[in-house]
Amino acid sequence: MTTTETTTTVRFFAAAQEAVGHDALRSDAATVGLLKQQLLAEHPALTGILPRCAVLVDGARVDDDFALSAANIVDVLPPFAGG
Repeated sequence: MTTTETTTTVRFFAAAQEAVGHDALRSDAATVGLLKQQLLAEHPALTGILPRCAVLVDGARVDDDFALSAANIVDVLPPFAGG
C-alpha cells in the first residue's frame, strides 16, 4: 500500500525560528489562514512576531484563503533591517 504525504513543509527564519524552536516543521493545515491559527495555538511565542512576518508559499505572497498542499513550501520571514 502506498501512502501519500499530505503535510506542508513550513520553514522559519530569524526571530520566528527562535520563537518556534525549530527551523522547520510539517503542517496539515488546509489554508494559509488555518496554518497561521495553528502556529499561534501551538507556539504562543509567535504572537508578537507572526502578524509582522511575510508568509510566502513557494516564494510568493498569498492571501489567507490560499489552499495548501504537500508540495508547498511555506516560509515564515520576520521583517529585517538593511538591504
